[in-house]
Amino acid sequence: MPELPEVETTVAGLRSVLQGSRLTRVEPRRADLRFPIPVDLRQRMTGAIVTGLSRRAKYGLIETDRGDMMIFHLGMSGRWRIDPAEIGPHDHLLVETDQGRILSLNDPRRFGSLDLVRADAWTGYAPFTRMGPEPLGDDFSPAMLATALKGRATSIKAALLDQRIVAGLGNIYVCEALNMAGIAPTRAAGRIGAARLALLVEAIRTVLTAAITAGGSTLRDYARPDGELGYFSKQWRVYGREGEPCPCGGTVRRRVDGGRSTFYCPTCQK
Repeated sequence: MPELPEVETTVAGLRSVLQGSRLTRVEPRRADLRFPIPVDLRQRMTGAIVTGLSRRAKYGLIETDRGDMMIFHLGMSGRWRIDPAEIGPHDHLLVETDQGRILSLNDPRRFGSLDLVRADAWTGYAPFTRMGPEPLGDDFSPAMLATALKGRATSIKAALLDQRIVAGLGNIYVCEALNMAGIAPTRAAGRIGAARLALLVEAIRTVLTAAITAGGSTLRDYARPDGELGYFSKQWRVYGREGEPCPCGGTVRRRVDGGRSTFYCPTCQK
């Protein structure tokens, strides 16, 4: 599943093509993805000028001069394609600009979503109302994390994946950040001291920033809008590296928690 760095990279790629452009064609090619596509999306977006592109957690936001905002989620395998050589059966939304550029939202598994809200009310969009702060934003700090985790007996990995605590973190980058901070994924979230939480916040920021710089991770079907694959996977410390050396010299292990693989090093993560 594309995680925060992949969505950030996607938004940057779309911005280079869409920012300031007029949408001359907006064509949904089916009625739904994971959820129904708004029936008036074509009418409200066609002819509009894109005034801004941004991200919230794992969602991309496309704002127009009409006061509308299209919100997309890439689901398990979704990706935007810029100027595709051909349109295939999995290209479920086509967008054309006044510059003659063509974009398609491609989603073979159809676990993604498309929605439309008023731009002045986007913070009230249902999935956003339950989210915690952005991990790269000023509101995410050791003090904030300590307050959110106080008294929690759940594991620190499960807590970090809880979007109500911090928005946008996924399995890959939580595993990586916990390894960098030297914290065992099974440690009770409410029993981690202030000094170690400070290391964890710094590790989360470092890992996400590095992944964004690298263009995201190559994971199954993920690719950037320009068609190139991200290469942060070459920098993974522990994720997907069971039996291989950890940077500390220990051996990476794998366990399954809640149906998800957890990669960690028992030597340096305590």
